[in-house]
Parts: sequence; structure tokens; C-alpha cells
Amino acid sequence: MNKRLIGFIAAALVSGTAFAGEVPATFDAKNCKAEYPKASLMNEEQGAVTMSFLVSASGDVLESKVDKSSGFKNLDKAAVKAISACKFKPGTKDGSVAQTWTKVDYVWAL
Repeated sequence: MNKRLIGFIAAALVSGTAFAGEVPATFDAKNCKAEYPKASLMNEEQGAVTMSFLVSASGDVLESKVDKSSGFKNLDKAAVKAISACKFKPGTKDGSVAQTWTKVDYVWAL
């Protein structure tokens, strides 16, 4: 087994979003970043937020939710807003482009 396949299998098992024959949507994290909320900067708030996004077959976010909060409402809202505006590469089901749920972790660090 090659390293790329092993990494994909591990990611699918960890995320818990992929079912047999389903590949979740993805996006380019380098081109899709959230702006640190000013109040959070002033208060030195940091943390990681885990979110789920329902992505359409065209790559648009249809629905979003926070699965695990960073502990700070402003950070959670900013992450959801920024990632929801990103263009995703649609996921697939049984080899065909389809609407899928995908999990995204966003880490806020100063």
C-alpha cells in the first residue's frame, strides 16, 4: 500500500464522515482563511473549532454547524463565516459528484 492511500484511509477513519464509497468535499485552506476578530485579539483568545459543512454538488456550502467549540463564540462565528464563503471541491458518492458533509478543524493561535 502506498503512503498516499494509507494517509487517506487514516483521515477518513479519523473524520468519521466518509462512508463506503463516499469521499467528502475539500477546499484549499491556503486560500481560505478567517480574519481574527478584533475583540478576540484584544482578549488573547485562542482555540480550535471543529465544524461540519454540507457541501452541494456544485461546491457551495448549504449548511454549517459547530461540532466542538473553541470556547469563544466570536472565534467560532468567524471560522464558520469564513469557511462557509469558500469554494469547495465537491465530494463524491460511489464515484459520482454529490452533496456530502465534511468536517473542518480551524485553529486560532496568537
